[in-house]
Amino acid sequence: MAALPSAEPAAPPERLRVLIGTDTFPPDVNGAAYFTARLARGLAARGHDVHVVCQSPDGRPSTARVDGVVEHRLRSMSSLVHETVRLALPPGVPGHLDRLIRRLRPHAVHVQNHFVVGRLLMAAARRHRVPVVATNHFMPENLFNYLFVPEALRGPVGRLAWRDFSRALAGAEHVTTPTPTAAQLLLDQGFPRPVEAVSCGIDLRRFHPPGAGGEPRSALRARLGLPDRPTFAFVGRLDEEKRIGDLVRAVRRTTCDDAQLVLAGTGAQRGALERLAEEEGVGERVRFLGFVPHEDLPLVYRAADVFTIAGIAELQSIATLEAMASGLPVVAADAMALPHLVEQGRNGYLYEPGSPDDLAKYLSVILASPEERARMGAESRAMAARHDHERSLDRFERIYADVALRSSARGG
Repeated sequence: MAALPSAEPAAPPERLRVLIGTDTFPPDVNGAAYFTARLARGLAARGHDVHVVCQSPDGRPSTARVDGVVEHRLRSMSSLVHETVRLALPPGVPGHLDRLIRRLRPHAVHVQNHFVVGRLLMAAARRHRVPVVATNHFMPENLFNYLFVPEALRGPVGRLAWRDFSRALAGAEHVTTPTPTAAQLLLDQGFPRPVEAVSCGIDLRRFHPPGAGGEPRSALRARLGLPDRPTFAFVGRLDEEKRIGDLVRAVRRTTCDDAQLVLAGTGAQRGALERLAEEEGVGERVRFLGFVPHEDLPLVYRAADVFTIAGIAELQSIATLEAMASGLPVVAADAMALPHLVEQGRNGYLYEPGSPDDLAKYLSVILASPEERARMGAESRAMAARHDHERSLDRFERIYADVALRSSARGG
């Protein structure tokens, strides 16, 4: 008997209705918040009806349309564990979400975490038989410092956290995470469902190398108040899990005597890092830019020669993608998902985590050779093109349409 031809996949609705839930959203400064905002605004720019439920940055509930996205800000309180993190207050939220879902009738709900907002929205979606897509940005290691978990307890606490994660997201119709390594991590931790790797993506129009005839790096550094020296940079939170001490210790170990480290970001470790730089004798060669508005970040990358990242709990690293799109070589810790972005000797190097000597060795090689920097930077840009956020938007449109179609076929 001849095989029946396979059915053509259904085309996405011309205008999807998507309700996104997250516990972190701008003005929060972190990769998950930036990804969620870029996803929501990108979908809205394509003509879809996009709503985001998230915590209020000042405690007061509100609703407003921002960049084409309707933001439903929930009443919130301080998390008590981090000065910039706020948590939505659960009382009254389930009823609010029920009313919102009845009014919107979304094709899909997309949760970005399994904490307060994510759990409440998943429960509301189940009550109203709306399919749930979930994206994981979570690793227990990124919370241990904030929750003051002692080193001896991190193993068992981590296992409990992963079991809770599996229970919370078991009912999602489709689960994604940014990289194959991050997807395999979930499976290794006992998550019982398939997990798809979908890159967080990068806006290649915003982040790109300086054009021919553009401002020289010396002028870009002057705009940031930096000396005109060989520069390696890090962009991100100055918190314990980012292991920025490795970067500071590498400064005096490079063979480039005047190399400087530029740190763009804020966090609880800034004071300790300033003291470490003084102890290492490189206080004048470690520059703290503090908070840099998102719109100004391209300038930071273009002012640098190399991007460095020492974290060992990165599920993808949007900052590394931004640096690559900006045409920078990368020296990264050989851990978690960073090897997906850095190919040894092609666009940079992977160093042994916790070894500033190994890090300094690779930095020295790159900083000593303008030709090598140019070659590796071009490779970084080409590799970043595979992560164009328009491709990520394409995939999420398809996922929403598919889960909506399956839900409709089941009578959802």
